[in-house]
Amino acid sequence: MTFATLGLIEPLLRALETLGYQTPTPVQAQAIPAVLAGRDLMAAAQTGTGKTAGFAVPLLQLLTMEGPKVAANSARALILCPTRELAEQVHASVAEYAQNLPLTTYAVYGGVSINPQMMKLRKGVDILVATPGRLIDLFRQNALKLNQLQTLVLDEADRMLDLGFSEELANIYRMLPKKRQTLLFSATFSDEIRTLAGQMLNDPLSIEVSPRNVAANTVKQWVVPVDKKRKPELFVHLMRKGRWKQVLVFAKTRNGVDALVDKLQGLGINADGIHGDKPQATRQRALDRFKSSEVQILVATDVAARGLDIEDLPLVVNFDLPIVAEDYIHRIGRTGRAGNTGEAISLVCADEVNMLSAIEMLTRQTLTRKMEPDFEPEHRVPDTDASGQVVKKPKKPKKPKASGGGGKRNLGKWVDSGEVAPSEPSIKPVRKVPVFNTGPRKKK
Repeated sequence: MTFATLGLIEPLLRALETLGYQTPTPVQAQAIPAVLAGRDLMAAAQTGTGKTAGFAVPLLQLLTMEGPKVAANSARALILCPTRELAEQVHASVAEYAQNLPLTTYAVYGGVSINPQMMKLRKGVDILVATPGRLIDLFRQNALKLNQLQTLVLDEADRMLDLGFSEELANIYRMLPKKRQTLLFSATFSDEIRTLAGQMLNDPLSIEVSPRNVAANTVKQWVVPVDKKRKPELFVHLMRKGRWKQVLVFAKTRNGVDALVDKLQGLGINADGIHGDKPQATRQRALDRFKSSEVQILVATDVAARGLDIEDLPLVVNFDLPIVAEDYIHRIGRTGRAGNTGEAISLVCADEVNMLSAIEMLTRQTLTRKMEPDFEPEHRVPDTDASGQVVKKPKKPKKPKASGGGGKRNLGKWVDSGEVAPSEPSIKPVRKVPVFNTGPRKKK
């Protein structure tokens, strides 16, 4: 199969050839004809399989072949992304695909001044890539109208519909024309998200080109058990031992990112970090320097877990495991992309055992453990497997009670010195499901 057999027009075929696209990936082969046919779509595929081209290329063709010229302060198609970095990257890809077409594209997101964005939108754009918060700001300031919108795309749809974005998405939904095409693309779809998405789509076609919630088989994964306090020391040890050249490291918190970057820089290691508290220009500069190999180690929160395409990235390290198991798949999906191989190493301490268990159950595989000499943890990481069970080490039998004594004593719970007391079972947060009211509002 070729891109020509999918019915794409010559300017798009020329652009794809220039970019080195030879044959469609499975998700592209199924999604492109469906989008061209005007179908609503839910598409799930592993990271690095070409989802962006799967929706952007046919969308560009639809906008070229039909519809009136875009009006002032308007957009004909809207692509929503969960992070600024992903919005910038998606826009860059869309612009490359559109290089031979008479269409305009633009990206808007927070963290930068809104005034230049308002000026740019005055003439209207054919395709607008946006993060939810900035889109709402522009709409409320009358800098953007959505009555001409033909297609809505939710990239990384599971995160867009997740807890943190549900309220914004419900607000955006009320701004949109009822008659439109809606496309949802992601690497993971939970059952709750599928139910929620069903409220937004009209007779959608569902595409799954790989098993749900499975990491790409091009990524070799393993776990190194370690005590929490020794994680920084172990990371530096592994980096020097493996002579790592370029590594993307994920930490759980913004403070954790800053602390690790400070430690690495103090050791003379070329490192930088990105997280939500940093200005957008600073985040983009750090990412660009990492992509160009000016920075050896990039430490990030999950703002870098979704959609970032870093060419030939050899290694991802989970300094901390993610709280949400699905984010593990997106994190390690930054390596092993486009058919290349990669490695993903997770440094796991005892209090992360429930997170590890959740990841193994989601991915349906038990991650190999490799103990690093001289870093064996004092607090044992209980065994886990893909069934979701945490295997507790048998406790030592209680010593027989001493004879004599008056009355009962509460001696507490016996815990082996090499064992961690069982923690509370992880409780899945309740998702706030937006209610999409399509009927007229009642007068107060």
